[in-house]
Amino acid sequence: MFKSARLGFRNWQKEDLIPFIKMNSDVELMKYFPKILSPEETKIFFKRIGAHFNENSFGLWAVDKLETNDFIGFIGFMIPGFEAYFTPCVEIGWRLKREEWNQGLASEGANRCLYFGFEKYGFSTVYSFTSISNQASERVMQKIGMEKDGEFDHPYLENGHQLSRHVIYKISADKS
Repeated sequence: MFKSARLGFRNWQKEDLIPFIKMNSDVELMKYFPKILSPEETKIFFKRIGAHFNENSFGLWAVDKLETNDFIGFIGFMIPGFEAYFTPCVEIGWRLKREEWNQGLASEGANRCLYFGFEKYGFSTVYSFTSISNQASERVMQKIGMEKDGEFDHPYLENGHQLSRHVIYKISADKS
């Protein structure tokens, strides 16, 4: 589909499911999510990603590291399914194998996706959010030029849950 300097973005393939299941069962990788995902939950998520592409023509692209051609996770867009002051909206998100962290790959890939989203899909504004404790993802948001728009309690998490408080960032097409 498209590339950045070190990453290839493509449609998902059935061969991605096994490494995706492994990623979603990694306790460290999933520490800012309510829980690790079981293989069955990952299969449901995998199908949801495909359905999102079918409905919207964009979504969370499977990402390969060009140097090795290995699947390393996803980066892309989703339309959140909950109501908040900033929805409906387009969200950018990422999840990469832990072995690929701290190399600037999330920032590189998110920047490329933003360009693609603004140019090809005509997005006017893109949002991103994470638990306030996930400083690594918040740094990615800052590195790609997003600005903090506020905080909110994620409606899918119980009040008082350690991950319920989220930061929200946004970027407009004219600032990218």
